[in-house]
Amino acid sequence: MSRTVDSRLPDPSRWKALVFISLAQLMVVLDSTIVNIALPSAQRDLGISDANKQWVITAYALAFGGLLLFGGRIADLWGRKRAFVVGLTGFALASAIGGAAANQAMLLGSRAAQGAFGALLAPAALSLLAVTFTDARERAKAFGIFGAIAGGGGAVGLLLGGVLTEYLNWRWTFFVNIPFAIVAALGAYFVIREPEGGRNRSALDIPGVVLSTLGLVSLVYGFTRAETNGWSAPSTIGLFVAAGVLLAAFGLVESKVKAPLLPMRVVTERNRGGVYASLGLAIIGLFGVFLFLTYYLQVVQGYSAIRTGFAFLPMVAAFVVGSTQIGTRLVTRVPARRLMAPGFAVAAVAMLLLTRLDIGSSYPGVILPGLVLLGLGMGTAFMPAMSLATHGIQPQDAGVASAMVNTSQQVGGAIGTALLNTVAASATTSYLAAHTAGAGGPKLLQAQGLVHGYTHAIWWAVGIEAIAALIALTFINAGRPGSTRVASSDGDGAGSAASEDEAAVPVVMH
Repeated sequence: MSRTVDSRLPDPSRWKALVFISLAQLMVVLDSTIVNIALPSAQRDLGISDANKQWVITAYALAFGGLLLFGGRIADLWGRKRAFVVGLTGFALASAIGGAAANQAMLLGSRAAQGAFGALLAPAALSLLAVTFTDARERAKAFGIFGAIAGGGGAVGLLLGGVLTEYLNWRWTFFVNIPFAIVAALGAYFVIREPEGGRNRSALDIPGVVLSTLGLVSLVYGFTRAETNGWSAPSTIGLFVAAGVLLAAFGLVESKVKAPLLPMRVVTERNRGGVYASLGLAIIGLFGVFLFLTYYLQVVQGYSAIRTGFAFLPMVAAFVVGSTQIGTRLVTRVPARRLMAPGFAVAAVAMLLLTRLDIGSSYPGVILPGLVLLGLGMGTAFMPAMSLATHGIQPQDAGVASAMVNTSQQVGGAIGTALLNTVAASATTSYLAAHTAGAGGPKLLQAQGLVHGYTHAIWWAVGIEAIAALIALTFINAGRPGSTRVASSDGDGAGSAASEDEAAVPVVMH
């Protein structure tokens, strides 16, 4: 378990390692959507009330989002390989309990445990990738594959969830994780080697752990409550106030303690800060559109779960092309911002196309072009974003820097689902109040109101995606390849901003 490798030399097993790291990432990403499809069946079988059914999703999101920074730092302390294997083992056990759940408590407990072990596993996977691939071109290929899985796996989860639920039963949406985890854990144990000197030996920042966990849980739960109770509900406002106070206290503590959970140099370095902000915003738009298209296809167009999953597959294919072909091939030739900003801009154009949705929109004429452009744009942007997030980071901070990538995505997803769903619901209500049922009757009016709400919210997503593109263009300044100099991670990170002549994907030196 503790074997190390001289980090000055390429790891001879690095491409095998990528297979197992990617497999683990696929499992985590699949789990964010695969259970959603199975939820109605699980609710019926276990007698879960309508009031409590959201906790099957919320328990996972709260544990995952709240513990990510802690999980990232544990990976730095223990070593990425050990954290990776422990995370996989725990995730498999939690999945087994979820699949065998005899009651509501077992299912909710297993989902929380999945989230907790996922919070250990996800940062360990990304940081392993960052410290394993040190050559700029190889790093580009590796992150292209990883980015394609990270971005497109959710749509695959919808399809797999539909197939498993329809042809087997909902329990297999949990059991399917077990072979993924076993193969990835065994492969990691025998193949992955920890780089020399990559472990952080400092003491664990307990106040930082408590404040960050409570702050992030309050923030994610606040958006969840906003979606169900409304933005002005006292519980929603209270959670946001608590999150603001806790996270502000966390920032203050981190600036004072000797060995912080989240060293300020990780987030204040210009490129990483730009990645976290632009990626978080881009995810808000992506999750919102993903949600509304799922509703539109199933509720308005009458698609089955499996057919809906197949409808999203062109987006997954385009995402893979954007990440592994466009992003990977260009990232060592042009500055990262010239991939990320246009990528997010193309995603905004894709969403603009989807604002044309109406009740009878054809899939090939309206939805397919939007999905393909969305996949190409996001795939092209994700690849350099994932790589740049760990750009120039000290190996001892790789875990927590990777955790920040996952945190920005998790919080972005929570905001996207709550904010855009609220916007859509409000627009639908206003539309129904302003119109009366015509020849098609109340059912047609309701469908028209829903589509109006979806397109209204997608307009918001267009604007959010455009802001993400603007942030990527103005904040991120890692330049062309041509220098192997690595940005410093010491002190305040002032020397970390790469010039136009620095590498778009710098080599991580140890």
